[in-house]
Amino acid sequence: MTEQALTPAPPAPSVPASAPEPVPAPAPEPVPAPEAASVSVPAPAPKRSRRPLLWGIVRWTAAVLVCGGVGAGTALGITALERTDVPGLATESDGRWDYPELALPALPEDAPRPWTEGNDGEIHHADLRELLLPAPAGATADPKLNGGWTGLDSYLALLPEKDRAGVREYMADSALRHVAARGWTTPDGTTTRVHLLRFASVAFAEDFKDETMEGVSKTTRMPLGVEAAEIDASLQKIAVPYLSLYSYAETEPYGSEQTRWAYIQAGDTIGVVTQTRKGGTLTVPFQQTVALQAQLLG
Repeated sequence: MTEQALTPAPPAPSVPASAPEPVPAPAPEPVPAPEAASVSVPAPAPKRSRRPLLWGIVRWTAAVLVCGGVGAGTALGITALERTDVPGLATESDGRWDYPELALPALPEDAPRPWTEGNDGEIHHADLRELLLPAPAGATADPKLNGGWTGLDSYLALLPEKDRAGVREYMADSALRHVAARGWTTPDGTTTRVHLLRFASVAFAEDFKDETMEGVSKTTRMPLGVEAAEIDASLQKIAVPYLSLYSYAETEPYGSEQTRWAYIQAGDTIGVVTQTRKGGTLTVPFQQTVALQAQLLG
């Protein structure tokens, strides 16, 4: 702030000697300053939002920061908004898991990301293992699904025994290139498994997606132990450009535990997110997990 020059005050006018001295007015009594409030006022309770809960989830999961590139790739930081920015989820006990900050891996030199100029085949050139969503804080990792390469058997283990032979035969003709997987169990009792399947081209990936959707509609190719399911609409407003999401939930009666799962079709890669929990799966962490994995693939 620029300092202003102080101008000297003009001299006081002289008072004739014969003039009586003025009687000074009584000084006003000082008003004591108000004491600082010692009682903390609780914050008002958040107003109930009239918008659907999912709209808030979309705002939260779509927080994407573009950072500087490493080599030919561009890093992408994926963070969540403050809890108070999510309608209906303004408390610490909103059920979200504490995921680490995410970033897209660097690409080989001169390799474009999917859906960018020069990558008409929508190919993921990044290491598939580095596109797997990490486990949230406090989760117990599955030693068999530790984020590395896995064989097709790790994916087939999700399916009923009667469906495995047919899927194995299909995969033999579908130019499947790699499978990577990670699994964990959180303190709330939810078991999560994430599989990424990369095919030789987007055409093979789309064909696998179509075959799988048709199978689910005929009550085949569903997760192990699931007898009946319905389309899960909880992800319908979660949108990541260029990707397609398909979500299902096991219907009652489902016994002691419920399964919810989603397919993410992202160019040449299919992501499969499966969650199982005794007593019923939880909507918020399922939405969060699928949305973050979709962003990594996008």
